[in-house]
Amino acid sequence: MTNKHATLFITHRGERHQQAALAGAPLDLDVTIIRSPSKQQILSLLPGKEFLISERSGEIDADIINAGKDLRLIQRLGSLTFDIDLDAARSAGIPVCCLPVHSCIMVAEHTVMQMLACTKRVREMMDITLDLETYHNESKLCDEDYFAYNWARRKDIRGLWGATVGILGFGEIGAEVSRRLTGYGCNVIYNKRTPLPEEAEKNLKIRYAEWDELLVTSDIICMLLPYFPETAQSLSDDFFNKMKNGSIFVSCGGSGVVNEQALLRALDSGHLYGAALDTFTFEPIAEDNPLLPLARKPRSNLILTPHVAAGTGSTESAPSEERYGDYINLMRVIHGGTLIGQLM
Repeated sequence: MTNKHATLFITHRGERHQQAALAGAPLDLDVTIIRSPSKQQILSLLPGKEFLISERSGEIDADIINAGKDLRLIQRLGSLTFDIDLDAARSAGIPVCCLPVHSCIMVAEHTVMQMLACTKRVREMMDITLDLETYHNESKLCDEDYFAYNWARRKDIRGLWGATVGILGFGEIGAEVSRRLTGYGCNVIYNKRTPLPEEAEKNLKIRYAEWDELLVTSDIICMLLPYFPETAQSLSDDFFNKMKNGSIFVSCGGSGVVNEQALLRALDSGHLYGAALDTFTFEPIAEDNPLLPLARKPRSNLILTPHVAAGTGSTESAPSEERYGDYINLMRVIHGGTLIGQLM
C-alpha cells in the first residue's frame, strides 16, 4: 500500500514488546518506534509525521508540539497525561487523546485480587470449608435466627479498609491500582525515581514516600518495578526485613526482581502475614522454586499464579475496529469516527 500515514511511536518497551506493537499496526500506517528517546531525537523525527503516540517516555512539551507541524493527533497510551502540554496542543490545533491500556487495567485488577486474597486468607478459608472431617460436626438448617458465623473459629482475618498500601514502581499500572484502592478506603503511598507533579498526586489521591518510609509504614506493599539489570534479584533479605512486621507483599512486577529465597525466609519466620506473586525468576516456574513447597500448604497464605495478570483475552473474534488496539484513534482520524478519550 502506498501513501501510508507516517507515525512516530515513543515507548519504554523492550525489543520484544516493540516488535509486538509493530506487528499489530494496521497496514494504513508507517510506524517508526523508538525507545526512551531524547528530546532532540523526537524533534528530529517529527517532521512529516501525522501521528505521535507517546507511552510515558518523556515530556511532550511546547517545543515538540510546535515541531509537529503535520501532526493530526497526539495519542497517549494510558491515563496519565500530566506531561503533555495541552495548552500548546490546543494552540496548535492538534487533538490529544488518552487511551486506557487494557493490559494495565487487567494487571491492576489482578493486583487488587492478590491483596484481597491475602487479607481474607482465601486459600486457607477454602481449605477449611472443604475439610468436612474436621469441621463438619452437626450442621443445622440456617434461618434468620440461626447461622454459624466463623464455625472454624479462625482469627486474624483482615480487610483493605484503612490499610496503608505502598506501591513500588508507579506507572500506568500503579495509577490504575491506586484508583481502585480509593474505593476501598486505603491510604496509598508510592515510590518512583521521579515523583509525580503535585497536581497528579492530588488527582490520584496518593502521596510520595521515600523508599525506607514506604517499607516500614505499609501494611501492604505492591511491587510493580520493571526488570532491569540493576533491579534483578534486588528485593532480598534487607528489603523484606525492613517491611513492617505482619505486612503483606504482592507482586505483578518484572520477572526476576524478587529474590524468592529471601521472600521464603520472611514468610517462614512469620515476619510477613502473606504474599502473592504472578512473576518468577524462572518461567514457567522451576520445579525447584523454593516457594513451591510452602505454596502447597493452603494455610501458608502464599498465592502463586502463572504470569497471567494481564489476562488472556483474544481479539480474533472481536469486531474489526477493536483489533486496532493502540492504533484505534489513529484509524478513526483517517477513516472518520469519534475519538476515544479526547482531552480537547
